[in-house]
Amino acid sequence: MDHLLGLVGDGYALVAADRNVNHSIIAVKHDEDKILKLDDSKLLGCVGELGDTKNFSEFVQKNMALYTLRNGCKLSTHAAAHFVRGEIAHAIRHSPKMCNMILVGYDGDSGPSLYHIDYLGGMHKMNYGAHGYGGFFASSLMDRLWRPNMPLEEGIQLMKKAFAEINQRFLVGGATFTLKVVDKDGTRIIDLGDQNSMQT
Repeated sequence: MDHLLGLVGDGYALVAADRNVNHSIIAVKHDEDKILKLDDSKLLGCVGELGDTKNFSEFVQKNMALYTLRNGCKLSTHAAAHFVRGEIAHAIRHSPKMCNMILVGYDGDSGPSLYHIDYLGGMHKMNYGAHGYGGFFASSLMDRLWRPNMPLEEGIQLMKKAFAEINQRFLVGGATFTLKVVDKDGTRIIDLGDQNSMQT
């Protein structure tokens, strides 16, 4: 029942995930942050089986930190995406991980970027993307409303429309979301205020 969305705009990239953790028909918690800060300029949204997502996303975070310590420089977003894709593809034949991811980052030379990575190791650089059931509703909305070089406020409004659409159309509504942005100033959380107003 996970929802993971992301988009790229004018000098920024947004990623959002729902906050619910479910097991079978039981709601375990409603305040989970599924978006991990990999470093000062990268965010990894990861949904799937809770044990796999926690284990794998933290494995990526710590290995990127180790790379920085050993080499004195950080991986670019492009390089980080290839590292993640390689590790998830390698795991298929050893210890498969049910992790669907959206990696967003900002690089000084190339600006913001978004990589859509699935549990089979498929990876694509995209302007916007989604995983989970919410993707069925949000993708069509982004197809219609996303445009190149959207200002940050417009990007946030598009995300809020996607959240409202998911909660209105999806059989199991009532999801709340975490929304984060990465830009030249680093990463930060976007305050969504009272999310009950988005649940129409």
